[in-house]
Amino acid sequence: MLLDTSGLLCYIHQNELQHQEAVQLLNKASKKSLTHSYILAELIALAWIRRFPRPAVLAFVMDLLDNPDIETIWVEEKTHREAMQLLIERQDKTYSLCDAVSFVLMRQRGMTEALTTDRHFEQEGFVKLLQSAP
Repeated sequence: MLLDTSGLLCYIHQNELQHQEAVQLLNKASKKSLTHSYILAELIALAWIRRFPRPAVLAFVMDLLDNPDIETIWVEEKTHREAMQLLIERQDKTYSLCDAVSFVLMRQRGMTEALTTDRHFEQEGFVKLLQSAP
């Protein structure tokens, strides 16, 4: 399962409607989960915009990096370029570069599920594990 920005925000913020579901899904994950450096960068920026406590957010990200059950991919030029190509091919969509990197990595790894509320994953044919906020 890919750990996306919105899913991780639901996990760390108890006031998110999907918090309990995110905690349950992540805690019962039977296989190693995956995230990447662009998601972590996006998570930190978005958490700060939402005024989450800075020390708690940074500690959470460091815990993710140290967790043996979560693989963090450090996005290199080849993957970045593949994601850019996907964005060029899907100009009718509003995908972010972070989304596109996720899609590239998920396809490379044969992954189908993402801990996310982002409908873009469904648009690309993946399974969105959390419902979008109303």
